[in-house]
Amino acid sequence: MKAEFDGTQVIAPSEALSLYEQSGYGRPDKSGTLRLDPKEALYLMARGKIEIPGLSFDELLAECAKTPGFLRNFVVYRDIRERGYVVTTGPQDFRVFPRGLRPGKGQSRYLMRVLSERDMVDLAAVISDATASANMRKQFVLAVLDDEHELTYYEIKIGTPKAAERSKIPVEIRAKIAGIPSYVIEEGNGITETLKNLWLGTMLDGVRLFLSPLETAWLLETGCLETEPSMTADDYISLAASADGEFMDKLTLYRYLKDLGFFPRSGYKYGHHFRVYTQSGKHSEMLAHAVPFGTLMSMSTISRSVRLAHSVRKKMLFASISGTEITEVEFARMKM
Repeated sequence: MKAEFDGTQVIAPSEALSLYEQSGYGRPDKSGTLRLDPKEALYLMARGKIEIPGLSFDELLAECAKTPGFLRNFVVYRDIRERGYVVTTGPQDFRVFPRGLRPGKGQSRYLMRVLSERDMVDLAAVISDATASANMRKQFVLAVLDDEHELTYYEIKIGTPKAAERSKIPVEIRAKIAGIPSYVIEEGNGITETLKNLWLGTMLDGVRLFLSPLETAWLLETGCLETEPSMTADDYISLAASADGEFMDKLTLYRYLKDLGFFPRSGYKYGHHFRVYTQSGKHSEMLAHAVPFGTLMSMSTISRSVRLAHSVRKKMLFASISGTEITEVEFARMKM
């Protein structure tokens, strides 16, 4: 059937209304015609469902591709359609309906934002989109297109992990400061074994257990640790922060994880701040990375992180930090 392009939309005659009624294409208007988004029109042109006299597929694509981001959105639209879903525009880039449903015949399941592999990602914007989607009872999804037009879909979840029972920390732990880290000496009271069972510290030799700067700071804050020479928690934190530009953000996340009853350990070997155990002696379940509010992250960095986490059977969590407030964002690859 023949249609026309008005510069922003493609208008198809009344006989095209069956495309809406059967497959959710376009929006009917009061005049009885069907208004199609250019992405819908291009897809229908490629399938031979409509034609625009005087305007080929390539000419319409060239015209629309002058709008930044149009081509990648069209590639995503086509992919979703070919997977058997009905997809419409907004309120992010797309709304995706469960298979078999369409506008007027059911509710959409996903709200989707389209990005390029070269885009910088504002975690605060992702949190805003994911929160808005959750408030509408939808799942927020990122569709990321690489330079070869291959697609990866990421499911985004916001929320606090389920807390575990907090372990009791022994009082009157004594440690010697060695530069910035500290260490505890076994004095026959089993203190080093107790700390090891709480996943605190690393044995240097048979009697000395080293505490990391984060562990030392946290234990000082809890009032369970005394140091030699004597230092307050604030003084020690200032000392540790002078040698590590990320220390304050890591400490904020460390406190948060400990308050949940978790056991955070260094995640350096995975390229992240922490690997996180929810139960002592079990496999670590998460990788967690502190991200100051307003920080832009490259999509390629996120992709590498998620791929690594999945390969070692862990969740990938980015913690957006604003003051003492933390919002955890989980990125997970998904199949549409």
